[in-house]
Formats: sequence, structure tokens, C-alpha cells
Amino acid sequence: MFAIIAAICFGFALLLDLLGESLEPLFTPGTLTILGLLFVALHLAGFATAVRGRNWRRR
Repeated sequence: MFAIIAAICFGFALLLDLLGESLEPLFTPGTLTILGLLFVALHLAGFATAVRGRNWRRR
């Protein structure tokens, strides 16, 4: 989930950078890139992943 959010942040930052625009009070391409890197780090660290228990079958 975090990887998808990071991809959206990177895409939006690229679009703003290519158009030369910025939403100055809150978001600039630099802040969106940092935000995307944060989400990539959370994804790689394993946050919000489903941990499945072991299935023990009895005979």
C-alpha cells in the first residue's frame, strides 16, 4: 500500500516539476519527493503488511 502511495507522490512531483508549478504553501516537487521516499522506506521496512500465522495441521 505504501509503495502505491509513494508512486503517486513521485508522479505528482514529476508532473509539478515538468510544468514548473508548485503549490507553494504546502507542496513543492522537493517535498513530494521526500514524502515519496518516506513511503518507500515504510514499505521496505514492512509496515502495514499482513503477517500470516503458521498453519499447523494435526494428523
